[in-house]
Amino acid sequence: MTLKRAAAITGIGELKPTRNPDGKTTLGIMAEVSRLAMLDAGLEPKDVDGLLIGPPIVEMVPMWPSVLGEYLGVHPRYSNVVDIGGASAAGMVWRAAAAIAAGHCRAALCVTGEASDVETFYSPRARRRSQLPYREFEVPYGPMGVNSGYALIAQRHMFEYGTTSRQLAKIAADQRTNACANPDALFFDQPITIDDVLDSPLVVDPLHLLEIVMPCTGGAAFVVVSPEAARQSPRPPVWLLGAAEYATHMMLSQAPDITTSPIAVTAPKAFQTAGVSPEDVDLVSVYDCYTITVLITLEDAGFCPKGGGGPFVAEHDLTYRGDLPLNTHGGQLSFGQPGLAGGASHVTEAVRQLQGRAGSRQVPNCELAFVNGNGGVMSEQASLVLGR
Repeated sequence: MTLKRAAAITGIGELKPTRNPDGKTTLGIMAEVSRLAMLDAGLEPKDVDGLLIGPPIVEMVPMWPSVLGEYLGVHPRYSNVVDIGGASAAGMVWRAAAAIAAGHCRAALCVTGEASDVETFYSPRARRRSQLPYREFEVPYGPMGVNSGYALIAQRHMFEYGTTSRQLAKIAADQRTNACANPDALFFDQPITIDDVLDSPLVVDPLHLLEIVMPCTGGAAFVVVSPEAARQSPRPPVWLLGAAEYATHMMLSQAPDITTSPIAVTAPKAFQTAGVSPEDVDLVSVYDCYTITVLITLEDAGFCPKGGGGPFVAEHDLTYRGDLPLNTHGGQLSFGQPGLAGGASHVTEAVRQLQGRAGSRQVPNCELAFVNGNGGVMSEQASLVLGR
């Protein structure tokens, strides 16, 4: 069974990220973005019969679908908690489509959200990880969480392929240009240059502060509906054309190859199902917790040869005005990373662009988007091809 055109995204809801919760709760954030997404799709709670949740990183609550469903007045026939890290939102899209294709629901609400600040972000995560193999087999050797993991990947990529810090820095600078055209971005109207990135503090060699995402508070939701419901939507439907998912490891020490990610499996499968190639794509909307994540994604998805990511990003304009529009909302590096809603922002931005309502950053004639979610340290990947 193929999921090509089995379902479409018709509505989205998203909150502007903030540095601190400012009195907001995770449940309240999820409820608000759910309301916005349902309104955007022209639906009421009674119309929604599927509910998928990306669980908050810092707030462990059991039975999230029933908690949020009760709060919203939604009574789902299909419920799911999708926990594949930053790939969760992309993973929710195809799971919702599969549930619809199987007849389990007609309209599925997919929700992410996080009330988080620096003070609450780290200690709960440390406790949650205390029983994982990571604590036994990697932490004693000195890794500082994901920062050091992605730094190791970047260092190895530089060693193997000659990638430079200036090439990586251009990714951050181009995405900040995009954020300056997005009033909802955390770093709106705060432009930076490549030299600004290279002059920012070196956090874990070779990654600088402006190459590393900043956790914040926010939320995002979207509605996936059946083809019949899509035809009745007040918004142009954005169709799921291809999808694939793959995971290879949790601990970086167990990765088969730290410079080649599971995207090398998921992207070709998604493109094959959609019947298109990277050359056909109008928008690239991919996970960007670090600049090296973007570079490896472009390589493994087939936008450039393996090892050619450095020269590729240097030669192409990645801004919304450029020849390869990438993360036109600013990406998580400049839009913000509110937990799993950071990954969801790549889905919501693709929908905006494909529906032609991205404002001043609108990509002309945008008809096809490649979306990728990334969990862990390049561990869990979900790739999507979305089309108008």
